[in-house]
Amino acid sequence: MRVHIGTDHAGMELSSHLINALSANGYEMVDHGPAAYDAEDDYPSFCINAASAVVADQAAGIDALGIVLGGSGNGEQIAANKVKGVRAALAWNLDTAKLAREHNNANVVAVGGRQHTVQEATELIEAFLAEPFSNAERHERRIGKIATYETTGEVAE
Repeated sequence: MRVHIGTDHAGMELSSHLINALSANGYEMVDHGPAAYDAEDDYPSFCINAASAVVADQAAGIDALGIVLGGSGNGEQIAANKVKGVRAALAWNLDTAKLAREHNNANVVAVGGRQHTVQEATELIEAFLAEPFSNAERHERRIGKIATYETTGEVAE
């Protein structure tokens, strides 16, 4: 599986760790930056680029997911969710990480690098990456309603 990762200065240490750890576990890691620490950098471009790459890969039939990191993960999730086709979920415990995939078929996970130890964050992300979508009809229906709104602006009943 290809995994796109983007962060800002607050998640750089975690991002570096994840790139190494997940690569060692067989994931193809694609780093969307930043390349160097800058306490004044802005996360939207890094996160949007990572999220856009996930959507492009999935459209091309490539098995891909994304990770966006920051201090809290909140802004990073918001930025990623502005990309059409992205369902980014903020994970703060193992249940939210797994349910994001199982119920919501999330394709990007957001984690706050200042909210967890490196070990905790790694466990959350590994759980997210390993969890399959359930394909349950109710979940597919709900995701379909979100996609309808995203593409048409119409709220489906």
